[in-house]
Amino acid sequence: MDEARFGQQGTLTDVWARTGSRPRAVRQTRYDWVYLWAAVEPATGESAALVAPHVNTGTMNAFLTILDRERKADEHFVLIMDQAGWHKSRDLRLPDGITVLLLPPYSPELNPTENLWHYLRSHYLSNRSYADYDALLTAGTEAYRKLTPAVIKSVCRCSYLERAE
Repeated sequence: MDEARFGQQGTLTDVWARTGSRPRAVRQTRYDWVYLWAAVEPATGESAALVAPHVNTGTMNAFLTILDRERKADEHFVLIMDQAGWHKSRDLRLPDGITVLLLPPYSPELNPTENLWHYLRSHYLSNRSYADYDALLTAGTEAYRKLTPAVIKSVCRCSYLERAE
């Protein structure tokens, strides 16, 4: 589980172009941002997401509520998360069927969801111009909806989470 920010000062990425040409890319100077929250199951490609204006304990609680509604009665979720303040807050309301496993500090490479942010930015959210906050919400929602379970499995695959057979 993780959250990522994207906005009008978006990411510039490499593009294919003819040798010797200089392709142009959009770079805005406005400051609207949107946060995309997601939890993924790398083995199956299942996921749950939320597009929100903030990252804080209140939004984290709202996301946990959404995630708990997605959980089947016989399932137990283990969320692997970084140590952001809202992940460890005393005001965090963790549902009974969800357990948190906090990663060591400064170790984003251990969180499979980080790879998802790179994928979304490089395929859907970079080199674009956004008119306003509503356009950002729409872009984040549309980008996440384009993900298939097969793509999530491929992008978020990590050997240390796979079951031994």
